[in-house]
Amino acid sequence: MNFTYLALGDSYTIGEQVTNAESFPCQTVELLKQVPQPLLKNAAGGWQFSDPEIIAKTGYTTDELNAVIDAANISRQYDIVSLLIGVNNQYRNKPVSDFKIEFAQLLQKAIQFANNKPHHVFILSIPDWGVTPFAEGRNRLQIAQEIDAYNAVCRTMAEKMECHYIDITVSQREDGNKMEFLAADGLHPSAKEYAKWALQLADAIRRDNTNG
Repeated sequence: MNFTYLALGDSYTIGEQVTNAESFPCQTVELLKQVPQPLLKNAAGGWQFSDPEIIAKTGYTTDELNAVIDAANISRQYDIVSLLIGVNNQYRNKPVSDFKIEFAQLLQKAIQFANNKPHHVFILSIPDWGVTPFAEGRNRLQIAQEIDAYNAVCRTMAEKMECHYIDITVSQREDGNKMEFLAADGLHPSAKEYAKWALQLADAIRRDNTNG
């Protein structure tokens, strides 16, 4: 069985400031390659893993990602789809009400890409850039509160549509001002931080597959 993975998002998904192999989608696939074959459902002889397909770009908001997906006219389906989007909505002061509508549209598309299997869709929470050195001089509390509001939408929508929700924000807030977890720009995560996200995602995918 060929395992396919589509990652949708923004700079956090492409791994801005790190190599492609260090991005969380690529690290996730590498971790899943190590999963013992008996844990893989329908794994006759084990799964063959394709490189993750990534539709993401630094700066994307929900409406921009929606437009790019529509323009791509994707017809194929994937075993796993991840979605991490919203930080640029917050950064540009876009209303949470608009985000709710656009995020729901993205999630519906993600489910379609996952062969209409909601439990094969994994939503990662939005990181809090306000804890990073890049946010020096800004209202960090306001940023945190707004990020929380966006993530509340993500969590609620995930529960409503029966998708998985993975909270990476709690641990990211602990790491966000530590240089080893930051890229050179003092804003984006380093490979070490992405490794933590990849571990959470890979574990969730493995559990979902094991439980059927």
